[in-house]
Amino acid sequence: MRVLMFGWEFPPHISGGLGTACFGLTRGLAKHDVDMAFVVPKAFGDEDQSAVRLVPAEDIDVSHISVDLEEFWKKISYLEVGSNLVPYVGPEEFQRLISETELDRIEQHEDRSWHKFKFSGKYGRDLMKEVSRYAIIAGSIAAKEKFDIIHAHDWLTYLAGITAKMVSGKPLVVHIHATEFDRSGENVNQAVYDIEKQGMEMADMVIAVSHLTRSIVINRYGIPEDKVVTVHNAVDFTGNNHCAGVTKNVPEKVVTFLGRITFQKGPDYFVEAASKVLQRYDNVRFVMAGSGDMMNRMIRRAAELGISHKFHFTGFLKGTEVNTMFAMSDVYVMPSVSEPFGISPLEAMKSNVPVIISKQSGVAEVLKHALKVDFWDIDAMADSIHGLLNYEALSTYFKRYGQDEVNNLKWENAALEVKKVYEMVLNGL
Repeated sequence: MRVLMFGWEFPPHISGGLGTACFGLTRGLAKHDVDMAFVVPKAFGDEDQSAVRLVPAEDIDVSHISVDLEEFWKKISYLEVGSNLVPYVGPEEFQRLISETELDRIEQHEDRSWHKFKFSGKYGRDLMKEVSRYAIIAGSIAAKEKFDIIHAHDWLTYLAGITAKMVSGKPLVVHIHATEFDRSGENVNQAVYDIEKQGMEMADMVIAVSHLTRSIVINRYGIPEDKVVTVHNAVDFTGNNHCAGVTKNVPEKVVTFLGRITFQKGPDYFVEAASKVLQRYDNVRFVMAGSGDMMNRMIRRAAELGISHKFHFTGFLKGTEVNTMFAMSDVYVMPSVSEPFGISPLEAMKSNVPVIISKQSGVAEVLKHALKVDFWDIDAMADSIHGLLNYEALSTYFKRYGQDEVNNLKWENAALEVKKVYEMVLNGL
């Protein structure tokens, strides 16, 4: 079976869980004899291509785009507007970006003397322009590649998947790793919502990463129930995940938040819970690892609460830095307001760290040996942190059984479920 897969990032060049999930899934699919061409906007040359063949969109010649593709491009001309859209930021940061600058508009008639489009591969101010060009290039790739089915990951690639389907006539599967409601709450960006909805409607099957996400897809986007299936994410076991010999260089215990410092991830609830813990227990430091539009606000709030001397902001971490952070942690907390799945708790458990997760997360559906609290209940969150720090038997229990549990959440198992979806679509079931 051959799959033409569209994604926006691939390790080690990632901004969060999307690239990590794509990497794990492709490795798992390769173990089930699935051959994949994985299209990314830009390749950097240091990606692991042992399980997948990366196709950089910026390497594709677009000087001879077919008439059919031109007609399709006219149909999605609504993308030809300036946009400061940056995914994974909250409404406050979005408004700040809009007030700072405006993008140059994409001209309706691109200069066809250009043989290739350039991509940053990032999530900057040119994002919508890159999404649009990526969709054009998808048609050129679909006309040349040999494949059985198309798989598009998250909204950034849905237009590319639709283009590939229209050019090739092959079926399309879209993968929902997050929705605009997860990223922005009720302050949705209409352009992103429309792309998401169009992708889901055009797809032959929709894969959601949790039952929570599946419910949003059905109820908020109007997608038929029988068209949406849940395949939970997993965790990657390759590489040096346990950093032997890592020292904290501080005598206190360490409680870690790791993720984008944005509305979706609930960093403000983590700071408030930390303050409550420190009122009862002083032998602890809190770490907020990540970056995002709420970071400065969190730094100010820690200062207002008088806990800055017990709080560390590391900035964005990736690869071995994440492993090192987990090796130094005694407790991991994911207080997400809305989390379609959440791979980081699995990575923490794999590193022998007990975890506290919000009940409003997809991963809560599959984990038994994790403490679960409502994201807004900072008292329960503080109690859970305090309990894991002070009661060794409790911490040992969650470490032992949590690691046993996560060892069974393998990408090859998730990949098998995805392959079954492919087979259902190809067999017309």
